[in-house]
Amino acid sequence: MHRPFREGPLRVKRGWSALITLAVLGGTALFTHPAFAHAVAEGDKGYIQEITGIHLIPFIYLGAKHMVTGYDHILFLLGVIFFLYRPKHIATYVSLFAIGHSVTMLAGVYFNIGINSYIIDAIIGLSVVYKALDNMGAYQRWFGFQPNTKAATLIFGFFHGFGLSTKIIEYEISPDGLVPNLLAFNVGVEIGQLLALFAILIVISYWRRKPSFWRHAYTMNVAMMVAGLVLTGYQIAGFFFAPTA
Repeated sequence: MHRPFREGPLRVKRGWSALITLAVLGGTALFTHPAFAHAVAEGDKGYIQEITGIHLIPFIYLGAKHMVTGYDHILFLLGVIFFLYRPKHIATYVSLFAIGHSVTMLAGVYFNIGINSYIIDAIIGLSVVYKALDNMGAYQRWFGFQPNTKAATLIFGFFHGFGLSTKIIEYEISPDGLVPNLLAFNVGVEIGQLLALFAILIVISYWRRKPSFWRHAYTMNVAMMVAGLVLTGYQIAGFFFAPTA
């Protein structure tokens, strides 16, 4: 369904150790910057903490906002559909991802399953790394086999869902109207995912018509891998060095 690269430029392979080092150092530097603080937006958090009862529209908005601005989720989604061309294949993989993150998001909040936010977001960063390497054909070259891409998409969807539930738990929303509000948030997440998917498909469909696609697609996936490593490095640095409240 997708066409991962079997080989890539030698200059890229030789530069991997430097890229990984840069990612870890970048993550260490980023975690101290306020713009990258691991928290929900203070304005949204304050609003949600003050209201009680059923408020479907605000929660739909918050879910869509979180997905559209969630660069880790969007990077993984980009990696998943990067080499998918047929609409039915795109629908299958996106549905698996949606099922995965919906199940763990709803269950995580309803049963108040708390996972350290830095750990779960580090795993989400690694999901981007995994998918970029998959697109680059790394597993066939290194280990001689291809992981089950559908199973991987679903499993990482579970982790992305726990990342979402962690954010929602931080809102400390009222138990009054919890289930309808939670379902509304999930609807918003799916709306945001569809909007992000639509934008990605427009751009990548246009790019695929250009000769530059196959010249630069490998490099694009290397860049996604580095971005995932940076996100992971940031979360690991935050876990060890971020000041506790």
